[in-house]
Amino acid sequence: MTSKIKTFRQAGDTIFWGDALAVLETQIPDASVDLIFADPPYNLGKQFSSFTDRWPSETAYVEWCENWLGICIRKLKATGSLYLMASTQCMPHLDIYLSKHMSIMSRIAWHYDSSGVQAKKYYGSVYEPILFCVKDPNNYTFNAADIFVEARTGAQRKLIDYRKPVPAPYSSRKVPGNVWYFPRVRYRMPEYEHHPSQKPESLLERIVKASSKAGDTVLDPFSGTFTTSAVAQRLGRKTIGIEIEEEFVKTGLRRLGIADQWNGVRLSPPHKPYVRKNGKSKKLAKMSGGKELF
Repeated sequence: MTSKIKTFRQAGDTIFWGDALAVLETQIPDASVDLIFADPPYNLGKQFSSFTDRWPSETAYVEWCENWLGICIRKLKATGSLYLMASTQCMPHLDIYLSKHMSIMSRIAWHYDSSGVQAKKYYGSVYEPILFCVKDPNNYTFNAADIFVEARTGAQRKLIDYRKPVPAPYSSRKVPGNVWYFPRVRYRMPEYEHHPSQKPESLLERIVKASSKAGDTVLDPFSGTFTTSAVAQRLGRKTIGIEIEEEFVKTGLRRLGIADQWNGVRLSPPHKPYVRKNGKSKKLAKMSGGKELF
């Protein structure tokens, strides 16, 4: 599905089934997008049905990234913002590239739990880097009040002597720092969608709330399970999602409510069997909104 492009639309939501570069070049007008969240393949060798996430060299991978990033910058409005995720190995190259073409406002670390196989001869990574970039550092959307978190002041609570004037309340809410903790999406979580590197809805919610307004257009050129589009839709934004993998396109159609069937087969959330402590498998027989999980 690299040469053909198929489009699915409903209300303010659009899904393009095809190659990201081809779709960006031919289907999306310049200066039409308010926010881009880009989480491309990381060049780690993961196998998908239509391609392997491996380029001939790191140089070839970086050149590919710079190609689509350049197109994305053109698609952004003058007030637009871009968030980029990449591997810790390649992000320095992309940081240099973006610093020449945009203003980098924040370098963010998404910190997560480190369960699984641990490194033995080096320090294992427990974070993924995110760049927050804008076209115009003097004119861009940043809704600070929409993403406030509780500040950890370390102060001890004191009893108030009401015989004296009551002190003005101290605001303990603040904009998050640049180290974000959100749990990784696990198999048993309701939002899990059978993707090897699915990003949590809570992470995308912070980004969409901070850097777009209701009615704005949010683009994800590598949509995967369409978490960006699903979150943006829920928050009242228009969405554009691009995906090359058929199975993930079907996921997006279901999550956005654009279609409930594919070639006559019902689109349903993923089936999640579990193993009990005695080792015997047991399939879920739950109903979700009156729809049986397959």
